[in-house]
Amino acid sequence: MKQLLAFSFSIVVALGLGSCQDPSKPNYQYFPNMYEPVGYEAYADSDAFANGIEAQLPVEGSIARGWEPYDYPNTNEGYEAAKVELNSPIVHDDANLANGKELYGIYCAVCHGKKGDGQGILMTREKFLGVPSYADRVITEGSIYHVLMYGKNAMGSHAGQVNATERWQIAQHVMELRSSLLK
Repeated sequence: MKQLLAFSFSIVVALGLGSCQDPSKPNYQYFPNMYEPVGYEAYADSDAFANGIEAQLPVEGSIARGWEPYDYPNTNEGYEAAKVELNSPIVHDDANLANGKELYGIYCAVCHGKKGDGQGILMTREKFLGVPSYADRVITEGSIYHVLMYGKNAMGSHAGQVNATERWQIAQHVMELRSSLLK
């Protein structure tokens, strides 16, 4: 009987001590950062590298995946060089012209007008003044692409809204509008 009582007492003590332990926080943590991770900021100062933050920055001259560098600077000289040297790498066909027309209607027609005459809805409502007609300017596909890339005068850059192919499609459509205005 004494053995049964001692055995029962030891079971009760073991259960009592086991119930006090928190299973979400074990007594011994071999790798504490795995249980309680430390959040690091992407460009924060760090002791992980001898030279501080420099090891976390991309290598100078590296190019993001999918990005093609544009070699013409955002200057008047860059604009003139693009006007003369830059040619469209996409084919002149009906599909590209149709896409260019659609994109022109979305991004350009509000200022430049559906015909390219500079009489868009914002111009007629006098929100922007002095939007030129394509017939009044000497433009090429390269100069249009350059202006879409960087913007010019009051027109801002559209590089964030349209990719390179779409910029060339818009340039093709603008050249079609210009030729119809010159007739």
